[in-house]
Amino acid sequence: MGITRILSFVRNFLFSNINKQFLIFLFFLALSGIFWLITTLNETYEKELKIPVRVTQIPQHAVLTSAEVDTVRITVRDRGWLLLSYIYGNHIKTINASFKNFNRGNGYGSISMSELQKLIHNQMPDMTSKFISLKPEKLEFFYNDGAHRRVPVRWSGRVIPDHLYFIAQTQYWPDSVDIYASPEKLDSIKVVYTEALNYVNFRDTLIVECQMAKMKGVKCVPDRIKVGFYTDVLTEESMDDVPIVPINVPEGKVLRTFPTKVKVNFVTGVSQFRNLRPEQFVVTVDYKEIIARPSDKCNISLKSVPHGISRASLEVKQVDYLIEEE
Repeated sequence: MGITRILSFVRNFLFSNINKQFLIFLFFLALSGIFWLITTLNETYEKELKIPVRVTQIPQHAVLTSAEVDTVRITVRDRGWLLLSYIYGNHIKTINASFKNFNRGNGYGSISMSELQKLIHNQMPDMTSKFISLKPEKLEFFYNDGAHRRVPVRWSGRVIPDHLYFIAQTQYWPDSVDIYASPEKLDSIKVVYTEALNYVNFRDTLIVECQMAKMKGVKCVPDRIKVGFYTDVLTEESMDDVPIVPINVPEGKVLRTFPTKVKVNFVTGVSQFRNLRPEQFVVTVDYKEIIARPSDKCNISLKSVPHGISRASLEVKQVDYLIEEE
């Protein structure tokens, strides 16, 4: 009885005089909307379509050193309902270009604008569609016979930790990749870089997964790697007893400095400072400079410092000296 009453209430509600008028209004509103949609879609419009182009039927001996799939942007003019079928249908989702048809030899292949238009037009159900523009005007692909070499990887971009920290160590997984390219490029490429990274104001260890930077006619395997940036806290420190090393001293001469050791001030990481030794710093005095510009004191120079040291400076830049005969 309960269900019967509910159905009766709904029927009476829907078919009352007021609701009959409302339903009639909705019917004609929907009908007018359908007519408007049909009229609108029958008009002519222009739409840019992005169509992937895939190189297919690649011989076993050939290795593509460029992307197997590229994209063209084509502007088509046609009726609205046909453009909708291109956008949401399966007519031109991907264009397949046979390797042998577009191989120009010597590791190079290309597909001209007219050839692209023909490939795309063959997949369009309506031959009345007009092409307004096509970009790019030509697609290119590169290949070789499998020749490759292994090269190290390096990161590129902007990776800056917090101002109290610095990057003490960088690690890569893997630390090198195989590159496939023409013989000329294989000989010239010594290192490959990641895509531009952008990370700032971090303190803890940062592990980033990224792609290798794109290079025309070069294929990296693998094309994705991981890079680890290990941070350390900056501290101002100094190293005593760094020896002064005479250079360019001729035979039969002895150059002595007073003192024989100096202090070096620098900025480094807390953990790295624990492993530093005076011998890792190179401070020199040049005999030729002394002879060229005689003076009571000689200049000393900080020639090299260990990795991870910044803002290094000598506590003194001149010392006393003595030149003796052996």
